Amino acid sequence: MQKVVRTVCQACHIECGVLVHLQDDKIVRTTGDPAHPDTRGFVCLKAHAQPQFLDHPDRLKYPLKRVGERGSGQWQRVSWDQALDEIAARLTEIRDRHGPTAIGTLHGTGPRPSLMSTHALASALGSPNVVSVDVQICFVPSLTAQFSTWGAQILMDSGPDYLNSDCILVVGGNPLVSHPPRGMDILEAKRARKAKLIVVDPYRSELAARADLWLRVRPGTDAALILAMTRLIVDEGLYDRDFVDRWCYGFDELRDSLTEYSVEAAARITSVPADLIREAARQYATTKPAALHQRVGVEQNVNSTQTVRAIANMVALTGNVDVPGGNLLPAHGGGGGFPRLSPEVEWQRVGAREYPLTLGPESPMPMVFGPLGHDAIRDGRLKAVFCAGGNPVILMQNSRELRQSMLEKLDLHVVADFFMTPTAAIADYVLPAATWLERDDFCGALHMKSFSIRQKVVEPVGEARHDMDIVIDLVKRIPWADRKHLPWDSVEEFNEASVKGFGLTFAEANEQGYIPRHLRYKKYEQDGFATPTRKVELYATRFEKYGYEPLPSYREPPESPESAPDLAADYPLILYTGRRPIEYYHSQQRQIPSLRRRAPEALLEIHPDTAAQFGVGQGDWVWLETPQVPDERVRFKASLTTAVAPGMVHAGVGWWFPEKPGPDYGCFDSNVNVVLSDGPPREAICASARTRGTLCRVYK
Repeated sequence: MQKVVRTVCQACHIECGVLVHLQDDKIVRTTGDPAHPDTRGFVCLKAHAQPQFLDHPDRLKYPLKRVGERGSGQWQRVSWDQALDEIAARLTEIRDRHGPTAIGTLHGTGPRPSLMSTHALASALGSPNVVSVDVQICFVPSLTAQFSTWGAQILMDSGPDYLNSDCILVVGGNPLVSHPPRGMDILEAKRARKAKLIVVDPYRSELAARADLWLRVRPGTDAALILAMTRLIVDEGLYDRDFVDRWCYGFDELRDSLTEYSVEAAARITSVPADLIREAARQYATTKPAALHQRVGVEQNVNSTQTVRAIANMVALTGNVDVPGGNLLPAHGGGGGFPRLSPEVEWQRVGAREYPLTLGPESPMPMVFGPLGHDAIRDGRLKAVFCAGGNPVILMQNSRELRQSMLEKLDLHVVADFFMTPTAAIADYVLPAATWLERDDFCGALHMKSFSIRQKVVEPVGEARHDMDIVIDLVKRIPWADRKHLPWDSVEEFNEASVKGFGLTFAEANEQGYIPRHLRYKKYEQDGFATPTRKVELYATRFEKYGYEPLPSYREPPESPESAPDLAADYPLILYTGRRPIEYYHSQQRQIPSLRRRAPEALLEIHPDTAAQFGVGQGDWVWLETPQVPDERVRFKASLTTAVAPGMVHAGVGWWFPEKPGPDYGCFDSNVNVVLSDGPPREAICASARTRGTLCRVYK
């Protein structure tokens, strides 16, 4: 019997609408859903490969308990009741000895239910310590900067209104790969509206190759470029005077602060020709409407938050806020967020005193922190970690030291995941999680036009369970847990709460399929902006309150040819990382045959002239070293390409090798985070690590 189920993919964070085709209850293929308002029939290679993911022979199917030394690979299959009873008892012991803040949860990226479940679990246990694998270099700098500017997020996936725009500026992103449906919207605007496309990227990406203007910026210097563009816009009177006068706070202060950011100075810093900077600034400021997209490429250095502040200010100065073809303020709806812990408890979050705007009680993204989780494990403040949907041994910097800290310092380490990963292999309990094909969910956090319902397509393999179901069952076994932070008795109740704000039951929402976001422009004219002054804060009063520079500024990366010429003599190349191949999502999918055949090796991309200078040929295996972790090195296969500028190299991220023996699975062989540090000097506001714009050396 043939059947087609409408659902929503989650092979990455985009959540494309898909149609899953079954024959006799067996998935045979996935295709795009042309009725999905946002993704309009698109699916990528990962979606097509999901049946291989679902039925992979290495899927975790049953709860496992460690019976040998941690990391020995000796496991015993146990029942869910035994696993959760024992985990609950261990958590109680740790709370009694060390207090609830010694318990932390850890989640990976994207809107997978593990993000919500780990948040709810920590809150129910009275701990503010929710660790993210990577938000300090992905999303939190942007969120902090944007909320401090206009009280909302409008620059990333769901904000730019490409299809109605006549000029599109993309900084630090490549949505043709990282968010293909939105990248296709950009190409559609170019085709249908003849929209001008400006791309700021050190790499000739798929989108940069299609740009009208490509600004090949030196990694880590985007803030200098944007501030110079802003000064030109102000000096030449190209800003929207009416919007600035009525709706912006701090224009005079911003104008006065721009004096040092000339186009000529920016050209020297960024390596972008001065004439190109001028042309880009004038084109963006004078072509209306214009949309600006900023993504994580600007968040992975010591300028992260202030770079996004500079970008946010430039959008406001041109008046492209919440207008058709500009950057749209979000249309809210749904079931709302989780209740926050008391300020007294939130001040006990690891890092709250050092990074109060990001991690304190006024944080726009509560209960999230990044590299300080490693600090807290290393020095013993965290004794228990429940990890769901994350692979920190691969994706957090200083990977070898982190793994050793987790082995030696944790009293309890629990992992819920799909496969045995290098992180799961050093756990005390490993719990099988259900994939998106095996779950009912409410989703659509990153969509502009709609929310969606994910329908379960098949029953979970073995005894795999929904992330939220796992933590609900665990909390029921902990008498001292505060159920107001996890008030549901089942996933079904959680799903009902998720759609309650729409006036629908989950079944009604499922029947409807897609719930439209109600689009309304210039919402600020009625509501103002969600900032202390109720205006767009070019001068950020929240930053001033916490002792940060209230106006955006540029800081030279601490390890660069300009700031550290002596170091550059030994490490003569500029390294940046994080470009995502479409086959993989961070560290996921490396065991999927069809995807691995397309991208089998960890690559170091290098310009042919640079490769010749160091005696490296196409396909050679090379070592990569950095001064950040001087006693480590990792190996990559050289890929010669002019997409990378001379004097720079790009290293792939997320590499481990499921086919190699555990418990390491090759996690130190080609994992660039082995040679990158999460330690000082960190970015001042969000603790961003220096993964783009640092120095390195390469040799055969």
